[in-house]
Amino acid sequence: MRRRAFGVGALGALVALGAPDRAFARCDELLTAEMLDASIAAALGYLTRSQRPEGNFVYGYDWHRREVEPDDNAVRQAGAGWALGLAVSEGSATARPALERLLVFHERNAGRRDGRRFPRYPGAGSGKTGTLALAALTYLEAWRSKVLRDRAALDELVAQLLVMRRPEGGFFGSYDPDDGAPEGAPSPYSDGEALLALVKAARYADRLDLLGLVVDEATSGFARHVEGPRREAHDPDVTKAYYQWGSLAHWELATWSRTRHGDEHARRLLDQAQWIIEEHRILHRSRNTGYAYEGIVPAFDVARRRRDPRAALFACTIERGLRKLIAWQVGGPAPNRHIRERGDGDARARGGVQNHAREPLLRIDVTQHQLHAMMLAKRLYLPHR
Repeated sequence: MRRRAFGVGALGALVALGAPDRAFARCDELLTAEMLDASIAAALGYLTRSQRPEGNFVYGYDWHRREVEPDDNAVRQAGAGWALGLAVSEGSATARPALERLLVFHERNAGRRDGRRFPRYPGAGSGKTGTLALAALTYLEAWRSKVLRDRAALDELVAQLLVMRRPEGGFFGSYDPDDGAPEGAPSPYSDGEALLALVKAARYADRLDLLGLVVDEATSGFARHVEGPRREAHDPDVTKAYYQWGSLAHWELATWSRTRHGDEHARRLLDQAQWIIEEHRILHRSRNTGYAYEGIVPAFDVARRRRDPRAALFACTIERGLRKLIAWQVGGPAPNRHIRERGDGDARARGGVQNHAREPLLRIDVTQHQLHAMMLAKRLYLPHR
């Protein structure tokens, strides 16, 4: 097993920042390209095999009992669709047919009003802003990968997101599925999801008319969900809820030449990553934490580019954290004892990820978040360690 050393300068800075020197002075290289490739392929296989004929997904599967979970969640369903879109954008041929079926599902379950489009997930009651934002992210990737030939549907989803924004900042948490009228209290989850969707639309769909709005919302959202709550408590739930979505948005803004305040977006991204490692203690959590690495890996990317010594902290956390999470993948490349004792599972289970040692339910969103984190690590971390 190779070990990487970060040098006296980086180590000294880590000690000054409060990171334990013995923990991060030298770091085992626990991840390999082969491991990530195998785990990504397995997770993507789980998503595509979990797709229903209608185009949406089986929400959860108990792989011990071999039973489908009857519950459902529209937002988490939409997140799985975004993962397919990201995979197709990165060249996955196997994910493309599944993405095409999902888009048919979205078309069949869409409301339209005054140039706006909004999801009407079957049986969901009110529409959720998170579902809307993740649908927009899915359509963006479908357009970028030329699965969709024009961006009309994406622009309609963006128009609905703009209607959802509150005058004081943030977004209404839900909408009337009949006409898309905004309603409901804001949430740190959907505030972050909506921000990310608008940031990426601005950057990758040439919607420069959104630039001022997303910079303002990134600033106000950070104040509401990060700075304010952290003045009151060292580990607030609201900050954790906003974490990966806000981090991904600030990463896009920090690395986009069109933004004037890249240094400030980078600062927020790096500070949030340091917080989730040191204050939230992400490596010591008993449940799946794949979502956290959707923010930590981009933080490593920016820290490396800017020669910020916290890159060492982020790198070691990525090595240890993702290796631990991969061990909870059914039929994955490096299963732990609990998974090995049960074998590779049936075909339906393979590639799914457990959320907890005592919970054999394979939830679609747990696998989706971990898949995205691994895709980011393969692209942004592994080539530079």
